[in-house]
Amino acid sequence: MQRRDCGRWLGGWMLGAGLGWPLARAAGLSEADASLGVKTALERGASSAVALLGRPDGFLGNPQVRIPLPSGLKEAAQLLKFTGQQKRVDELVTAMNRAAEAAVPEAKTLLVQAVKTMSVEDAVGIVKGGDTSVTDFFARRTRAPLTDRFLPIVTQATEKVDLAAKYNAVAGKASGLGLVAQEDANVQQYVTRKALDGLYLMIGQEEKKIRRDPVGTGSAILKKVFG
Repeated sequence: MQRRDCGRWLGGWMLGAGLGWPLARAAGLSEADASLGVKTALERGASSAVALLGRPDGFLGNPQVRIPLPSGLKEAAQLLKFTGQQKRVDELVTAMNRAAEAAVPEAKTLLVQAVKTMSVEDAVGIVKGGDTSVTDFFARRTRAPLTDRFLPIVTQATEKVDLAAKYNAVAGKASGLGLVAQEDANVQQYVTRKALDGLYLMIGQEEKKIRRDPVGTGSAILKKVFG
């Protein structure tokens, strides 16, 4: 497919695929403008999500992304509550979410780099992919390296909580017996995974806000592409 045909195809998908991309007045949209519009929306969405989550109560105060106890700890937590040890449970939940809040700012550089290097095919895939396409794109490009960056920060923030260490010791053995899911057997790995899930979710939501009100962003290219 030639570049001009690819540009018309991308514009056509955005115009007529019924996927929520309001480009009705952009019939003459070029491939360059279409791709730049997608990139700009994603970059702004990523930056906004990092700013929202990478601060006090970014996770803890947001029901959409607040990190709950691992499933393997929920029954034990009920027992602790009945024995007057609610404070220990609350400390762990707070520490888990504070750890995510501390780790998220590390993501901005990699997220922006992923956007800047995306291809026209990536942009088409996002447009065609529906509600999870943005999440899927960022997860595919950044989950592995961000896991490596987040894990040490999360570990440092949660290892001070006594209940976290005790849970890891018990859940690790229980996982070997098939009683606890392997992905929930370590608090630090669990929090890292949930932090990334929450980050990608919020990026998608922030990007949708930009598309709904491109004029409000003050960006000429977003106004041209999505206005």
